[in-house]
This record gives sequence, structure tokens and C-alpha cells, in this order.
Amino acid sequence: MKKIVFILSALLGLLVYQIANAQTGTYPNRQIKIISPFATGGIADGFSRIIAQGLSEAFGQPVIVENKTGGGGNIGADFVAKSPADGYTLIMGSIGTHAVNPYLVKSMPYDPLKDFVPVVFVLDAEGLLAVNPNLPVKNVPELIAYLKANPGKVSYGSGGIGTASHLAGELFVMTAKVDMTHIPYKGNALAITDLIGGQTQVMFATMPTILPYVKSDKLRGLAVTGASRDPSMPDLPSISETLPGFDVKNWIGLFAPVGTPPAIVKKLHDEVSKIMQQPAVQKKLESEGAKYYAMTPEAFGVFQKKESARWGKIIKSAGIKPE
Repeated sequence: MKKIVFILSALLGLLVYQIANAQTGTYPNRQIKIISPFATGGIADGFSRIIAQGLSEAFGQPVIVENKTGGGGNIGADFVAKSPADGYTLIMGSIGTHAVNPYLVKSMPYDPLKDFVPVVFVLDAEGLLAVNPNLPVKNVPELIAYLKANPGKVSYGSGGIGTASHLAGELFVMTAKVDMTHIPYKGNALAITDLIGGQTQVMFATMPTILPYVKSDKLRGLAVTGASRDPSMPDLPSISETLPGFDVKNWIGLFAPVGTPPAIVKKLHDEVSKIMQQPAVQKKLESEGAKYYAMTPEAFGVFQKKESARWGKIIKSAGIKPE
């Protein structure tokens, strides 16, 4: 009996191996599409293109990036959720599309935890609180004092509902007990343009997208949004030094439709991990206040669930209603 069980187990193992080998043996044999659910110029779009180029070189097949914007990233995410689970349509998901949008959007067309399989964590990016230079504040305490003296008169822009820039703004309003008006845009680039133009006065943006404008004095940087000072800008304080516990970073990662064969997920994960660890990519990450962390797809899934639960509690505590 034991011998029969052993033989059956061996045959089952061989079958699983053969199926996995068949799944990856011909994959990919045609074009792969990465959906970027946000406008060009943002961190999700930028690193989608870096990864697309690297995968194209590794696979010998074209890998393109297509922007499907709107709905705080939901339009692009929904498109991928309803695409064939064959590894040829992927999405560069974010903290918004794959963790918090269900708490902020009334009618979600997809379930970020059930309709996708995590492929690879790409990065988290430090955020920067910046203001229009005409706003008479030079640090976080001065900003809070100004907002309390002018309730409802200051607006902050974001890259869209559910983005890290939106979440940081809401957390700031809640913890500092101030009143600001939220103006969502279709991407950080558009929001930054209006911030420079004075249509809005405050923004919590990812470091890579906003830092060049701070360095050129078009905007004034006040503090980073992470829990501690960023090594790349040690002289810039963190918001948590004024508001203890404040910690917001934008993260992005590659997801595939649920049901995508594990062997294909692993192949994509392994290749993207190699790309993210290339010296040139690491240098770019460092210069932009972003970091890559090696995670298995399973660990990335656990991280995603924890982020969703964390922000769900914060959003409910702040009394933010789905729009």
C-alpha cells in the first residue's frame, strides 16, 4: 500500500512539473501589455516603462505600457481584472487601486483582494509635503497654524481619489485637526501644474514627481511624509516630528488577473526582481527617494491585505465617506 501511495505521489509530482513547464515553456510568445492606471509623468507610469523595457529584452517579445486613466485608477484596474488570466495583461497597481479604493468609492467594479494575484512588489516612494511659494508658511507648525486661522480657505491637490497624495492629505487633516478642501486630479503631474500655478496651495506628492520643482524653487518643500527623515534629504524634517505617528508612503506593484498560472506568475516575478536590482535602476530609485524590497508573491499578498486593513481603519476613523 505504501509503495502504491509513493508511486501515485511521484506521478502527481511529475504531472505538476510538466504542467508548470508547459505553462512557462511557451510563455511569452506574443506581446505583453502593462496597464498603467494613472497619467503619464507619475511614478507608476515611469516604472511601468522601465519594467516593460527590461521584460522585452529578457523575453524577446514586445512589452508595451498602455495608460487607462480615470476613477482613481479603477478604470484600468477593472480592465485588467476582466482580462484573460494568461499573463499577457498586467497592471501596475498602487496603494489606491489595490488597497484603499473600496473604502473611498461607492460602486467598485472589482475586488482588489479577490480579482488579482500579486506578482511582484516594485517599490515604495517617499512623499513630500510641498506648498506654493506664495503661501506664507515655511514649516509644518506654521502650516497648521495658518490652516487653523483660515479654515476652508486652502485647497490641496492629489493625483486622484485613493492615491497616496489623497490619503496623506486626509490623514494630515485628521491628525492636525484642520480644514482643507481636496481637489482630485487625473494624476500627479496635472495636480503639480496647478499647485505651481496657484490654483491649489498644498500637495502631498511622491518624491520623484515633485522634488525637481522644489529644487528649482517653483515649490517650497516642508517635510517628508514617511515616519522618519529620508536619508537622501536628511535636512528635511518628517511630518511625524510635528504629528507623531504620521506615516504615508506610496507603493506600487505588478498584479495579474486571478487564475493566472503560478508558473507564469513566478516567471514574471523573477524577471522583474532582476530588473529592479540592476545597478542603474537602484541608482534611480535612490535618487528619487524610492526603495525596492524583495518579496515573494505570497509575501506581497500579505502586505497588500495589511495595507488595506490599516487604511480602512484610518478612513473610517476620519469619517471619510465613499464618493
